[in-house]
Amino acid sequence: MKETALITGASSGIGLDLARLFAKDGCDVVLVARSEGKLRELAAELERGGGVTAHVIALDLARPDAAEALVQRLPGDVDILVNNAGFGVAGPFVETDLAKELEMIQVNIVALTELTKLLLPGMIARRRGRILNVASTAAFQPGPLMAVYYASKAYVLSLSEALANETEGTGVRVSALCPGPTETGFVAAAGMVESKLFDANVMDARSVAVEGYRGMLSGKTIVIPGFRNRLLASGYRFAPRGLITKVVRGIQERRGD
Repeated sequence: MKETALITGASSGIGLDLARLFAKDGCDVVLVARSEGKLRELAAELERGGGVTAHVIALDLARPDAAEALVQRLPGDVDILVNNAGFGVAGPFVETDLAKELEMIQVNIVALTELTKLLLPGMIARRRGRILNVASTAAFQPGPLMAVYYASKAYVLSLSEALANETEGTGVRVSALCPGPTETGFVAAAGMVESKLFDANVMDARSVAVEGYRGMLSGKTIVIPGFRNRLLASGYRFAPRGLITKVVRGIQERRGD
């Protein structure tokens, strides 16, 4: 049976490469992002491969009504939901822009939750489906100088783990993809070009997408791409929280600070 995958944040980075992977395996795709031009270019590329249909929905998930508006525009049932859209805001909490952080919460948390809430019941009724929520290794510890972003990804991971448990035996599997530093447009958008976090061991978006895709298909609840990222995520569980917070602050600081 042919499946349809809905991918948010599909115009670039991990979302774009995930869309390519789904289409390569014969899935129709619904591509969602703000940039209609980029989405249409991607849709044309995927359809040239033959055998798949790519639907484009240009939408800003920072809008409070975005999730409901998106579901109303869907061409049919969604078998796989990929909540990939998200962004970060860097800087001390007392200095960062509140409006921008509230938009981030809307995209990273609210829209993700609403889309999951709206589409999961249909998957359960059909007794098949998959949900891949893109969290981050940021989900495993507090993040000074990106406090709200780290907290938002902790929410995504916690929600995904809880839903993975709730959906056992329903035919639906829920996974959280937790990448570490990755070469995408995220760095520039978050104002992190000078951050020490991206000095080494940065993965490319395609490698992250491939590991996330394979992990989702195999039914893993948590997928952490890269050996070093898996090692660090595991180590965070055993180190004192105060120490971990200080270490994270050190790598979040700008070069030269």
